[in-house]
Amino acid sequence: MRTWLITGVSSGFGWHMTKQLLERGDNVIGTVRNTKNIQDFISKYPDTFDCRILDVTDIPAVHELISSSFAKHGKIDVVVNNAGYGLFGCAEELSEADINKIIATNLTASIMIIHDSLPYMRRQGGGRIIQLSSYGGQVAYPANSMYHATKFGIEGFCESVAQEVAQFNIGVTIVEPGGARTEFRYGSAHVANLMPEYDSCHGFLNMLDPSKGLAPGDPAKMASRIIESVDKSPAPLRMVLGSQALRATIERLESRIADYKTQTELAASTDVKE
Repeated sequence: MRTWLITGVSSGFGWHMTKQLLERGDNVIGTVRNTKNIQDFISKYPDTFDCRILDVTDIPAVHELISSSFAKHGKIDVVVNNAGYGLFGCAEELSEADINKIIATNLTASIMIIHDSLPYMRRQGGGRIIQLSSYGGQVAYPANSMYHATKFGIEGFCESVAQEVAQFNIGVTIVEPGGARTEFRYGSAHVANLMPEYDSCHGFLNMLDPSKGLAPGDPAKMASRIIESVDKSPAPLRMVLGSQALRATIERLESRIADYKTQTELAASTDVKE
């Protein structure tokens, strides 16, 4: 039996992970902004589901969540940063409030949850951190700039932290799902005030419309693969979930490498010649 702390368990991957973990007998500390979608968890698992109300952008509340959770449960084996949302719109279409909110939710909150959890995991002799990112943490598309900014950013943070804490038996895994049939696309996504000048970049509107076809990813299967990753040692640094996401990621990385390889002379031209 493990104890998990998961943010954003009212829908999507967080909901599916919580359901599967509680069904198999694990303990879950789950955060939500309201309890509407998790009443079954609260009623069926009073001893193993610890529901916490949290707005992840409230950093003092994040500090309190981490300290009180470790104090109450003694040991937390896995911390899962799952809370987040998508923001669609070209850079010029985004308001200052749009920009600040997604950074606070997707990036700053995840950083602080990891930051606050590390001392406890180090003292308890180890643990696992799972960061939900996206293949959009490696592949960028138009009209998604701030979402990509948060995911590229959290991936860099986690890749560095993974190297820092491996010595303490703390593993870090970045999960990069492709499109899935969750509230991320069909409910929680935020669309900026769109401008006709950028109509050629607004193809994402079809993606957000379920009548135009559903995403290929099964969130329950993805949740299972995330849970299974905790049994792998050493922790996988990255997990891509979804065949389309993996193809797109490999294609983009190969293109990036090919471009870098054309820059050998340019790069060398700035070296100091002794």
